[in-house]
Amino acid sequence: MPVRAEPTDKAELVTELMFGECYSVLLTQGNWHQVRLAADQYVGWIDFKQHTPVSAEYLAAWQQQDHPRCLDVVQVVSEAKTRIPVTLGCRLPFFDGMTLRLGNQQLFYNGPATNPENGHGPHGAVEPRLRLLLKVAQLYLKAPYVWGGKSIFGLDCSGLVQQLYGLIGVQLPRDARQQIDFGAPVHFVAQARPGDLAFFDNAEGNIIHVGIVLDEQTILHAHGEVRIDPLDHNGIFNRDRQKYSHKLRLIKRLLAD
Repeated sequence: MPVRAEPTDKAELVTELMFGECYSVLLTQGNWHQVRLAADQYVGWIDFKQHTPVSAEYLAAWQQQDHPRCLDVVQVVSEAKTRIPVTLGCRLPFFDGMTLRLGNQQLFYNGPATNPENGHGPHGAVEPRLRLLLKVAQLYLKAPYVWGGKSIFGLDCSGLVQQLYGLIGVQLPRDARQQIDFGAPVHFVAQARPGDLAFFDNAEGNIIHVGIVLDEQTILHAHGEVRIDPLDHNGIFNRDRQKYSHKLRLIKRLLAD
């Protein structure tokens, strides 16, 4: 569901609400609600026709736990007369292995999902969580770049990072300039490990890009599409264009033994 910078369909897409996410309505202007996303506190505008209210009790309970997430590229949740598509990374609120709860609705889900109780969540061991992150990262390859997007059908660099780390119970802010505040610095590219985040800046020193380090000094990032390129102390070398596309600023490690 698009979340826009202003209360109009013509406004910039700043982020998206995925299935299973919650938000608070801050104010209403015409046919638009200004909302704050519960997970990352991002603020934007949604069309009132796409608003699905839940109770304050539901929201409070939702915020108290790390919900399982869909691990299929596309799946469905369903009830007797309704089938709702869900995509990779979508939350499955209060999922018990068979059913989930969306407000007052009980829906069925019969697909693969993360399981915070089996080590995928924030309290699990580092190694299996990183294996899951890097395995699922490959599913995003070739997904198109969309400014403000978070789904496998279109997403930006920080949306990709936020979604992948969310799968293993790490809630990051929405934008790259905010994400850089997390983790411990890695001082040399040669010391980077798979799963580390690499940040890139422009001529003014502003953080404008982020990606996930893979093995053998390569990086997964969203640039035109989700792709894998070489990474060195200068930055990202674009294989197709045979030149550097982004200047490296800093590498951060979010998960450590």
